Amino acid sequence: MSEQIVIDVKNLTKQYRKQVAVNQASFQIKKGSICGLIGPNGAGKTTIMKMLGGLVIPTAGEMSIFQSKTIQEQAKARERMSFMIETPYAKQELTAQENLEKQRLQKGIPNRERIREVLELVGLSEVGNKKIKEFSLGMKQRFGIANALMGKPEIMVMDEPINGLDPEGIVEIRELLMKVNREEDITVLISSHILSELSLMCDDYLFIHHGEMIKHLTGQELMDECRNYLHIHTDRDELALAILQEQLNVTRYEVKEDGSIDLFERLEDVATVSRTLFENGVIPIELRTGGESLEEYYMSMIGGTEHVECN
Repeated sequence: MSEQIVIDVKNLTKQYRKQVAVNQASFQIKKGSICGLIGPNGAGKTTIMKMLGGLVIPTAGEMSIFQSKTIQEQAKARERMSFMIETPYAKQELTAQENLEKQRLQKGIPNRERIREVLELVGLSEVGNKKIKEFSLGMKQRFGIANALMGKPEIMVMDEPINGLDPEGIVEIRELLMKVNREEDITVLISSHILSELSLMCDDYLFIHHGEMIKHLTGQELMDECRNYLHIHTDRDELALAILQEQLNVTRYEVKEDGSIDLFERLEDVATVSRTLFENGVIPIELRTGGESLEEYYMSMIGGTEHVECN
């Protein structure tokens, strides 16, 4: 069965007077994926998301959401989506529960139990009666995700949800988005300039630079492009290669001048590689990963020094 495309964009363009914010962007997003929109600040990421959300009218191009074509069909399709663009909206003087109750009534959600469900899902069930103004930045971001989950969306569009967070908060949001993707079967489009974080959660990657979509890669394609590898050096390298070929069916590797091996598969399965060698009488002396980071790959692609972060 072919993969279902839930967002299909062709030559999407947005021009403000003489400034072209997005220039003929084309891409597709698969159902159930986490897709990272990668680019520095000002690259056009937010503009693309606002056009998907109907907040900005495209100058030219086409977009289809759940195969919708007309403006009326797209408005209906957006009811199956949620958007968290820029600062999550909330009344600061109200509690998390009160804010979500307002959203529930505005969206016509009949089940009041949904408030408890989303607060529990994002880890805020213990502070539901706390006013939003008393929340930390990380808590506010999690509340924004809870708000986006209220209507049980099939697609979530998240613009820089980890921007400004400390390392602990970044990890919390990353794990939360992966959880809702997995447990709620929600397709996620997320933008960020913190590339290392996207590399830990995304299935697909859209690279944008100066408003132009310069590349679209799957996770495997990105791994191939970055030439990530597992470097293997043992007490008997030639035998080690034969064992890996016979026992693990590896085919993508490179033998170095000293006989050591750079393996371009099984990168997330180091324990199995090590155990297989050891159980067949070969002692691993060195096992380490190498290759370009996502940030390094992006910088080499654009040939510049745009503001992207790896931490």
